[in-house]
Amino acid sequence: MPVNKPRIRPFDSATLIVIDRTGRTPKLLMGKRHAGLKFMPGKFVFPGGRIEPGDAAMPVVGALHPRAEQALMAHVARPSPQRGRALALAAIREMYEETGILFGSRAYGGPERVPNGGWEAFRQHGVLPDLEALQVIARAITPSKRARRFDTRFFAIDRRAIGHVTDGVVGPESELVELAWVTLTQARALDLPIITRIILADLEDRLANGFAPELPVPFYYHRSGRSICERL
Repeated sequence: MPVNKPRIRPFDSATLIVIDRTGRTPKLLMGKRHAGLKFMPGKFVFPGGRIEPGDAAMPVVGALHPRAEQALMAHVARPSPQRGRALALAAIREMYEETGILFGSRAYGGPERVPNGGWEAFRQHGVLPDLEALQVIARAITPSKRARRFDTRFFAIDRRAIGHVTDGVVGPESELVELAWVTLTQARALDLPIITRIILADLEDRLANGFAPELPVPFYYHRSGRSICERL
């Protein structure tokens, strides 16, 4: 008699897509994961990871666009602006921890106190995360049969919002072994996870429509073995 395995609950996570629109053709920042990692070894990805308890307590300047807040609170068990804020901050923190890039403003000086973890670098370099610079462009939940499941929110930010860059974070023994600025066409030629290819198409559509924060946010999930895309 077959035994039903318990369904794995997805972890809240966030990813940050950096866009450089200073040239004629937009470019994206992508990182190549270390070949020795168990999860997506050798794949090119957008930096990101799981939300951490301290993310909700990090001081910021600016606020998420109301449309972004709306998308982040849709279809969640306990919706709140605080949860959306924590997800946005998780994307910014993970970007720093994986690439050394700190996104935010230096106009106000650094916060006096920060949560534990990667946030200490923001205090040291006088950078306050600026949530106003972020857009929510997609959400995706890993299918239930996967060994690792994530409920990922994909954020996008302009390269000009970089507050500081710490060298030496990316390297042969790091989670990301290289970074690359690539066009959408070049990105599609890389070794990518399936969901990343899907998000690239969404991003291309958003750019073609003016990259406005009011645009719909696609939400990908599975139900009864079927792939579903809903607009938030």
